[in-house]
Amino acid sequence: ILRDLTRKPRGLVLVTGPTGHGKSTSLAAMIDAINIDRACHIVTVEDPIEYLYEHKKSIINQRELGFDTQSFPNALRGVLREDPNVVMVGEMRDLETIGAALTIAETGHLVFATLHTSNAAQSIDRIVDVFPPYQQQQIRIQLAQVIEAVVSMQLLTNQKYLARAGAGRAAGQRRVGAATIARAFPTIEEIGRVPAVEIMIATPAIRNLIREAKTHQVESTLQTGAQYGMQTMDMALAELCRRGMVSVEDALSRAIHPEELRKLIRD
Repeated sequence: ILRDLTRKPRGLVLVTGPTGHGKSTSLAAMIDAINIDRACHIVTVEDPIEYLYEHKKSIINQRELGFDTQSFPNALRGVLREDPNVVMVGEMRDLETIGAALTIAETGHLVFATLHTSNAAQSIDRIVDVFPPYQQQQIRIQLAQVIEAVVSMQLLTNQKYLARAGAGRAAGQRRVGAATIARAFPTIEEIGRVPAVEIMIATPAIRNLIREAKTHQVESTLQTGAQYGMQTMDMALAELCRRGMVSVEDALSRAIHPEELRKLIRD
């Protein structure tokens, strides 16, 4: 799903979640995927710069608050003069930044941005609610047109990793005969934390819900949207529980609807 989002020609992709739960790393991976796949101009505005990119097929210009610009709005006002194809906004903190990101997406650019929100419905409401009431319907219409996806994530302790570490096994290596071969990629048991990911794809039904201020119905649309790659946070947590990767207690503490999660785990 994330790879597909990097191939969008335009629109707004939001990566959301608490601080320290993988938003910046996920964005960096998506930007690097574009860098590897196609020739384009990418501009990032970050506070601070966490990952440095090498030019591969793309040209990447990184801007850091406090060094290259004084604020996100100031940086974004100058972005269009640089004729970018892709813009990455480290964090949409305020009305001016959100408004600028929507405008850049509306003018035919692909915009990636982060929010400190727990799920898709909350992300939509956060964007709309930052504007004064007289502007909110206009923003709903604008957001419904440009949004492509909301990816919300939380990192949880991997129980399989704890079991492996407790058994004293050496992570990242496999013994073959007398030789020990280090692997480039760890198995799932060798990762200390695992992501629970909610995915909302902007289908026509989702766009209508945003336009009509019916974000309370977004979650039910995600529950029935598996054919589009959609799932709720509680569905993601339940799957991790069923696979024995996270504890039920940990999952319930992160659930949007704990009682619903209990039912999903039992099913």
